[in-house]
Formats: sequence, C-alpha cells, structure tokens
Amino acid sequence: MFRLVLCAAIALMLAVPASADCYVDYKAKRDAPLRLAYGVSQVSDPVCGKPRQERGELAPRLVANGWTLLKIISSFGPEGLGERKASAGAFFLRY
Repeated sequence: MFRLVLCAAIALMLAVPASADCYVDYKAKRDAPLRLAYGVSQVSDPVCGKPRQERGELAPRLVANGWTLLKIISSFGPEGLGERKASAGAFFLRY
C-alpha cells in the first residue's frame, strides 16, 4: 500500500509543470525631453534566459507607453527582486 501511495505522489509531482518566476532588469529611454529609466519586469518562463526573446516580449510593453528598450541587463529569479526594488522605483514591475 505504501508503494502505491508513493508512486501516486511521485506521478502527481511529475505531472504538475514546474513554474519559476523570471524577471529582467532593463534600461529604457523616452525622447522629447530625454528621460532614462531603469526598471524590473516579469517575463514568461519560455523566454527566460534568452535575451532576444526577453527583448521581444518586453519591448512592445514599453513602446505602448512611449518608452524605447535600450538594454536587458540581466535575468533572474524572485530572489533578486529585493535588491533591485529601490533602484527601479516607479518602474519596479510596472511593465
């Protein structure tokens, strides 16, 4: 009986997709007048760690609000949010 319960528990754990939150920090600009911004945004798991795909996901969000993405600085998990929150200010998880 124990083996049956153990096998069922393992099968259930394997059936649930793993989901890790992924974030990027970035630099963006807005013209007329020139404004520069540093921000932190969440990106989807499939693009995590793939700079071109991260850029492709984030850039349209920024453009829709008048910003141009200059650079993705890095990608990281939830453990990196705390140290970046103060630096990102109003741009922390905004886009």
